[in-house]
Amino acid sequence: MSLHGLLEQSRQSFSEFWSMRDARERKVLIVAFVILLSILIYALLIAPALNGRKKLNKSLPLLRQQVAEIQALSKKASELSGKPVQTVADISRMAIETSLTRNKLKLQSLHLNGDYVTLRLASVSFANILSWLDDMQTTLQLFVVDTKIIAQAQPDKVDATITLRQAKKE
Repeated sequence: MSLHGLLEQSRQSFSEFWSMRDARERKVLIVAFVILLSILIYALLIAPALNGRKKLNKSLPLLRQQVAEIQALSKKASELSGKPVQTVADISRMAIETSLTRNKLKLQSLHLNGDYVTLRLASVSFANILSWLDDMQTTLQLFVVDTKIIAQAQPDKVDATITLRQAKKE
């Protein structure tokens, strides 16, 4: 059977069904059809749109916050890309001895080996050692690899053997 024939048969069946109903029944069926059609339109079109809108309104503040964070990170990255790379000075005996003197530390021995520095300090202030290590970290980018500290009888006095390594140069 063709589609046209099927449609014609359905139309005839509906016409027979409709003609058998009186006027009051036809009104009730029309009202029921309009209500059913309204429910289907609401269920299939309007309700999903309203639910989607609610979800978007809930997620919008979070998305705005994420956009603000990304913009801040982007701004920071562009600022950092414009800064010149900090160069690290080579390790020299003179720079280390000068720094030790500035921090009132008495050097017993000093050995330089590539990126490594090993030094011994005798009867020095522990607080001054910490200050000197901070200075070495910022100026020459030397970091502690190994240390041996022996406390003396006097408060804040120690003997120390410290091995430092310079950060990798790029």
